[in-house]
Amino acid sequence: MDHPIGNLMQTTLENIKDMVDVNTVIGEPIPTVSGPTIIPVSKVSFGFVAGGGEYDASKQPANLSLPFAGGSGAGVSVQPVGFLVVSEDGVKVLPAQYVTPFDRVVNAAPQLMEDIQALVNKKKQNQKEVTA
Repeated sequence: MDHPIGNLMQTTLENIKDMVDVNTVIGEPIPTVSGPTIIPVSKVSFGFVAGGGEYDASKQPANLSLPFAGGSGAGVSVQPVGFLVVSEDGVKVLPAQYVTPFDRVVNAAPQLMEDIQALVNKKKQNQKEVTA
């Protein structure tokens, strides 16, 4: 015979499994009219606790099984992290929130480098056209 705490834990874990699946962490892709596809990304945390015990054996007749008392609980936290924006130009990460101004600078750096590279290439192209 299985111990009742095992059944209690199994039921709780199955319920958690139903709540947290892969679509909770990486959401369903959302196509936009302008072309890019947006994919939400979340951080999922959960905690689980179960416990139980049997009543005092000294107060029970020898031929009876001891009654069991138990309980379990779980908590789930889903926090949006950001979005993946997939387009013809590549994949960009848009954070859901910035913690510090430095985070904004770090996030903007790749776009700034692309803009500088485009300006340099445009200037080189203009110089080739002028000399040709």
